[in-house]
Amino acid sequence: MIEQKTQAANIAFEILPTNAKGDYSFLQEKISKEQITDIVICGGDGSVNQVANALINIPVTIGIIPMGSGNGLAFAAKIPKSAAKALDIIFTGKAAYIDSLFINGRLSCMLCGVGFDAQVAQDFAKQSKRGLLTYIQQSWKNFIKATPYTFEITNHETHFKADAYFISIANGNQFGNNFTIAPKASLNDGLLDIVVVKQMSKIKMVGALLKHVFAGEIDYYKNSNFHKKDILYFQTDKLTIINPSKAPLHIDGDPAVTAELLTIEIIPNAFRLLQP
Repeated sequence: MIEQKTQAANIAFEILPTNAKGDYSFLQEKISKEQITDIVICGGDGSVNQVANALINIPVTIGIIPMGSGNGLAFAAKIPKSAAKALDIIFTGKAAYIDSLFINGRLSCMLCGVGFDAQVAQDFAKQSKRGLLTYIQQSWKNFIKATPYTFEITNHETHFKADAYFISIANGNQFGNNFTIAPKASLNDGLLDIVVVKQMSKIKMVGALLKHVFAGEIDYYKNSNFHKKDILYFQTDKLTIINPSKAPLHIDGDPAVTAELLTIEIIPNAFRLLQP
């Protein structure tokens, strides 16, 4: 389909295989030598992350044809799941800058998290069969046995400790599959949206997440309402998280090496993405 539609549009193109090691540094020389203008990724958030990591500060436009398990960045940018429609956007859409973030020096295009959701990502990555059903199964298994972690968060002058099931650091608004975790997040506002799901009964957590995710009932965190809120939500351009128990970490849905200290900061206008 890509070959037929691209040839019909009289656009020069080349299809390359994915790299099992996730190393796309060779693209830098190729782009310069062949004057390539667009790199289109057929894959999910993990593939986008690997390719974009090699293209920081490279004058090229990125397009996405969503073919992953969650496709969080594509859906946050309103790129349709249909490969044909996504390709039409690559031909006719506009390129706009979006932000990214660094966590301990590693690039994240859309979302990283520490705690429960990262454990799900680690277990999901071990499965022979991918897809939404497998992700739901792994989420349920981990939900049953989940216990909170202790975190210490510093955000500019604000500093607090929290026992929490997980912390999401979002540039996009969702985990993937249109499951929203950060309703106020924007891909290009220069801010990270931080979601802290505090310790509570699991029944209460389900209710709190339903209100937060589906009803959009959020309230920006303030010192005065810390103890009244089960889910803390705030925006910042950088923060640090002390993670003494080394709760697991994911970056754009893929398992990552965790650490006792996580330093996170926004990268404004990290790259140009083709969008509707």
